[in-house]
Amino acid sequence: MSYALEIKGLRKSFGKTEIIRGIDLAVEEGERVAVIGPNGAGKSTLFNLISGRFAPTSGEVLLMGERLDGKKPFEVNRMGLSRSFQITNIFPKLSVFENLRCGVLWSLGYKYTFLKFLANLDDANARAEHLLSLIHMERKRDVLAMNLTYAEQRALEVGVTIAGGAKVVLLDEPTAGMSREETQRFIQLIKEVTEGKTLLTVEHDMGVVFGLADKIAVVVYGEVIAFDTPEKVRSNQRVQEAYLGSVVADQQAGGH
Repeated sequence: MSYALEIKGLRKSFGKTEIIRGIDLAVEEGERVAVIGPNGAGKSTLFNLISGRFAPTSGEVLLMGERLDGKKPFEVNRMGLSRSFQITNIFPKLSVFENLRCGVLWSLGYKYTFLKFLANLDDANARAEHLLSLIHMERKRDVLAMNLTYAEQRALEVGVTIAGGAKVVLLDEPTAGMSREETQRFIQLIKEVTEGKTLLTVEHDMGVVFGLADKIAVVVYGEVIAFDTPEKVRSNQRVQEAYLGSVVADQQAGGH
């Protein structure tokens, strides 16, 4: 069977410290997978390995059957995988529309040499307008990104992340810092913009996880201890002992 994303025996050490300890994971096309686990479990390192920011110590990462490991982030992006970051990563002094247009240029073959003015690039402008509609920011079209609310900036970043037409999308804590109301709207936005795509998201808010994911991968000490549907992960005794029990306790005590 061919998977959208397949990880085989993935390991990553920094000096003598092993952070990722032999992860195996196979994600089918169109699946939405949440990666959860306690702080320091290796979730961000895993994302960095998948997206090319780190090279693995050993193991393989395959996108649609092609090896990603060892490639640079821009090469991974061109192969069809895109990611967002915990910290908002947009151009603050460009408008919402200009940010989206920047996101589509490379995928349309314009690279960094423009023979025409940007305003005349009808295909790029049309796709940027479509993305503007997709993230429901038509009214903010000409607003500078730096003047958006935090939630709006995160929505724009998701738009930029999918602008190149990536088939696999990685979102790193997309709802961090949002209110409950903003979070609920953002879950719906993520569902809409990733329709038909494969999604991996790191998320600490269990309401987001259970509201968004088809499957959950639980990472503890650099290993996947469970990978299954939300219902089965919720009832998994090992997961409860290692992670979910402490999360539920925190939330009942008023934490998030």
